[in-house]
Formats: sequence, structure tokens, C-alpha cells
Amino acid sequence: MCSSDLMAVAENQLGKIMSLFSATAIVLACLGLFGLSSYMMQQRMKEIGIRKVLGASFWNLLGILSGSFIKLVLIAILIACPLAYMMMNHWLSEFAYHTEMQWWIFALAGLVIIGITLLTVSIHGVRAMAENPVKSLRSE
Repeated sequence: MCSSDLMAVAENQLGKIMSLFSATAIVLACLGLFGLSSYMMQQRMKEIGIRKVLGASFWNLLGILSGSFIKLVLIAILIACPLAYMMMNHWLSEFAYHTEMQWWIFALAGLVIIGITLLTVSIHGVRAMAENPVKSLRSE
């Protein structure tokens, strides 16, 4: 085997390891987001009940509940995209034949992250909105 073949094997192994760690990190982040949204819904059950009684729509409530999470995710994307670009640019510059990174890759990744966040938060939001508002308001 020549040295370029060995480097290709090493890069493939590195790619597999990084994919495994990335998938693990994404699953752990989703579990944390799921737990945090569950805790937030429990804390805001009375507010959700009052808003439902006053006539708030499903989409209005979902926007209110997911707004804080979306702001945090957007801040994280704004911090992570330049860092990822610099790291990937440095890594790709070490190859003899390398390609330039496209902006749409980062935009697509950001949209996927926002979609996962909305899906995770909306699971608890739908449960909270399906509950009878009298039940949450009666406890006091």
C-alpha cells in the first residue's frame, strides 16, 4: 500500500468515528431539549390554560412556547457556523485536492436544527394544549 492509500484509510476511519460521535451528540442534545421543554411546560401550565380560556389559537400558543427555544438555537447557529467554517477550511486546506465549502450547507444544517427543535418542543406543546385548562387553573 502506498502512503496515499494509508491516508485514505485513516480519513475513512476518522470519518466513521466522527459520525458516531456526532450522532451521539445530536441524540444527547435532543434528549436535553426534550427534558427542558417538558420542565418548561410544567412551569407554564397555568399560563397556557389562561391563554386557552382567553381564546389563543394553537399556532399562537406554539409560537409563544417555542419562541425562547428558537432564539437560543439561532444564537447557537450564529456562533457555530463561523467556527465550523474555519475548522473545516483548515482541515480541507491540508489536502492536495480540496473543494470549497458552500454557504447552503450551513443554511441547510441550520434549518434542520431549527426543525428538530420545533418538533421536539411541539411534542410537549401539543400535550399541554390538549389538556383541559380548568384542570391546570383549579389547583390554586
